[in-house]
Amino acid sequence: MAETGHGQPWLKLIGIGDNGLDSLAPPARQLFDEARTIIAPARVLERIECGDREVIAWSFGVPKTIELLMARRGTPVTILATGDPMHFGIGATLMRDLDPSELRVIPSPSAFSLAAARLGWALQNVAQISLHGRSVHGLSAHLQPGGRIIALTSNGSTILEAADILVARGFAASEMTVLEHMGGPGERIHRMRADAVATELPAFADFNTLAIDCVAGPGTALLPAVPGLPDEAFQHDGQMTKREIRAATLARLGPVPGALLWDIGAGCGSVGIEWMRAARSAHSIAVEPVETRRAMIFRNAEALGTPSIEVVAGRAPEALAGLAAPDAVFIGGGISGDRVFEAAWAALKPGGRLVANAVTVESEARIFALQSVHGGELVRLQVSRAEPVGRYLGWKPSMPVTVWSVTKGFGQ
Repeated sequence: MAETGHGQPWLKLIGIGDNGLDSLAPPARQLFDEARTIIAPARVLERIECGDREVIAWSFGVPKTIELLMARRGTPVTILATGDPMHFGIGATLMRDLDPSELRVIPSPSAFSLAAARLGWALQNVAQISLHGRSVHGLSAHLQPGGRIIALTSNGSTILEAADILVARGFAASEMTVLEHMGGPGERIHRMRADAVATELPAFADFNTLAIDCVAGPGTALLPAVPGLPDEAFQHDGQMTKREIRAATLARLGPVPGALLWDIGAGCGSVGIEWMRAARSAHSIAVEPVETRRAMIFRNAEALGTPSIEVVAGRAPEALAGLAAPDAVFIGGGISGDRVFEAAWAALKPGGRLVANAVTVESEARIFALQSVHGGELVRLQVSRAEPVGRYLGWKPSMPVTVWSVTKGFGQ
């Protein structure tokens, strides 16, 4: 292992199965035998013999775990974690604070791998998500006809909450497979339709993994990850970026994995929500001064599978102070306001994208002035929809929208 300022790896992270020490390969078993300080969940400790070494039951949350480890940084510690610690596990979290050379990780098969093996599913074709310690509403973003999902859960009640979401979204006929204690002596597998789970409320072991074979019912709305969801997919009060304009706006914002968007004047949150749906681990901060609209953002985010969206109460530019620097900025309202663009542009990372939409003459004039200084692309979009005119159809145009998109250069 390469040396760093912290020397050789002091933290050993061993993946362990539900059958305890029998699941460890020889290299992992050797590390366990050599360990003098062990941290592990109480459920794991009940199944193994640790002898006279220091044992810390992992009954506290991740922040306290990191605090404990940082206080012992450089002192040998061994953590036993379920499955693969680098797949939605403690290892991935620790990498935010530690250099990779400080850790030695030996994984066991993840719950995803074990579940796929038992179901005969090709894992590369399965959505692998975690509902453990997260809002179950994150499931909604992955519900597609014919799709397959494997999800980590918090406990047995997660299954019941997931069934309710499936039924509400029109996926009542989906098969839910609950795999309990995989690899251990108490392993059991249950298969039920989502509507049966929601109605019968069966009890499941808290240590389980959920697999879903998605079946959409007749008339179920198709809500793909491609930007441009129907306007009806959102609760709104009329103040929203409409479907066709939204799709064009997001194409210019360019959602990419892990990127952060500031959605200024977020309204019902449609742009920020679609940004998060379009790219893995993308995040959005919605800045909105109106309380009723902030409530709509939360409801829309839950319904569409992005419950982790951050909502900031207030009006730009004041509400932007102290926020994490964005990779992209959307100004859907307020571009004509004093210092809104300047504050957003100053915070935007080099190489980041800014898109501003204008409907009024005043906001359009502001965009023209900014474009003359910063460059970028100007596009005017107008959508017409066919609507009844007596016994016939005619085109009803909506208000034109001017879209300005610009990329911030390095050194700006």
